[in-house]
Amino acid sequence: MAEQWSRKREIISELATGKFVSGETLAATLGVSRTAVSNHIAGLEEYGVDIYSVKGKGYRLNGPISLVDETKLKSQMSNRCFYFDEIPSTNAFILKHAEELISGDICVAEYQSAGRGRRGRVWVSPYGCHLYFSMYWQFPQGMAQAMGLSLVVACSIVSVLEKLGVKDVGVKWPNDIYLDNKKLAGVLIEMSGQADSECNLVIGIGLNMVMGEQHAAQIDQPWSDLSGQARMPDKTALLILLQKQLHQDLSLFQNSGLTPFQERWRAADLFQGKPVKLLMGQDEIHGVCRGVDEQGAIVLETDSGSQSYIGGEISLRRID
Repeated sequence: MAEQWSRKREIISELATGKFVSGETLAATLGVSRTAVSNHIAGLEEYGVDIYSVKGKGYRLNGPISLVDETKLKSQMSNRCFYFDEIPSTNAFILKHAEELISGDICVAEYQSAGRGRRGRVWVSPYGCHLYFSMYWQFPQGMAQAMGLSLVVACSIVSVLEKLGVKDVGVKWPNDIYLDNKKLAGVLIEMSGQADSECNLVIGIGLNMVMGEQHAAQIDQPWSDLSGQARMPDKTALLILLQKQLHQDLSLFQNSGLTPFQERWRAADLFQGKPVKLLMGQDEIHGVCRGVDEQGAIVLETDSGSQSYIGGEISLRRID
């Protein structure tokens, strides 16, 4: 499997110039048969790589692909880093190996065959196009200590993107990250353990870097990616910064709770001070968004006064 991916990565590297490269040239460069090249091209397409083919001219990528520099990533990481070309789910890997990990260890993949978002939604995961990342963390005091954690993770992502020069980044309660008012990244937190003793958490992040047309067609909501930035962030540098920022912020959260993050959330909150509605099953609550409280609940100013709401099945919508 490692050799197969090595060949596929070589092909991607050859096609990354944006110019057409013939199958014969690829075969000669890689030292393989023309048939082997065709098989690798077909395999890459199955993994979501958008390759443009023209008879008599050859192949080229139909958009940029950003692959992780594994050596650089691991050399600049104080924690353990597990890197894969393909994996069913980075979250599932961390959960499976939780007993062997320490807080801050991460798993990164170029492709997920079973990536998920909140509420079981499929997260479109074409090879090499986006960032798929999971971090392990342990809270010694149990699940209650993790209350509001998703907001902290969202604040960490915003901080990293701003350090890399990405502007107009915002958050939507409880943990979605938006760019130009369209969804850029999502967070999925899963946990195992006890309510009042050691609790293992995995923090999964999916961030759109370059969204091709064929993948965009599979998404049922407005989306954004980083391809329109004046300077496209390097995926490896982004991962290194993200791990360090999360480690710093989670340590602070573990010791001080959500209070130190309330102002950071307020500064990035797209709905702060705006009319919104909360959808809770069959109920709909209208009010003005007033940020979050110390437990991570969203605070609305309603006709009945200031009210806090929290729960996994609440949807927040802006009223235009």
